Amino acid sequence: MTDVYPPEKRSAVMRRVKGRNTTPELKVRKVLTALGARYRLNRKDLPGSPDIVLPGRRLAIFVHGCFWHGHDCARGSRVPKANRDYWVGKVARNRARDVAASEALAAKGWRVETIWECDLKDDAALRARLTALLGP
Repeated sequence: MTDVYPPEKRSAVMRRVKGRNTTPELKVRKVLTALGARYRLNRKDLPGSPDIVLPGRRLAIFVHGCFWHGHDCARGSRVPKANRDYWVGKVARNRARDVAASEALAAKGWRVETIWECDLKDDAALRARLTALLGP
C-alpha cells in the first residue's frame, strides 16, 4: 500500500510532530500545578531527558504517547499498514530506549513514573495518581 501523500508532504507532516509541550504533557503539568508541585522540564542532565522532573522528590515522569511508545492499549497496539517494517522497528527502538532510560534513572536513585496518553482520559484517576506520587 502506498502513502496517501507524496514524500515531500509526508516529510512536512512528520516534522510537525512535537516532542515537547505536547497536549498530554500540558494536561499532566496542569494537574501538577493545581496540586502545588514544583517541577522542571526536560532535564538534559538526566538519562532519557524526562518530560517532568520533581527534583526534591527525586521523581522523573515520562508522558508517553501510546502509538509512539507501543503501549498495549488499542491505540498503541495499532501498526500502520504502510511501511510496516519501519514502524515496527521504530516503536521497538523507542521501547528499548525507554527501558534503558528508566533503568539508568533508577540506578541513580530516582523514582520513575510513566504516564500513558490513554491514562489521561479519566481526570479523577489522573489526579489521584499524581496525588499519590506527590504524597509522603
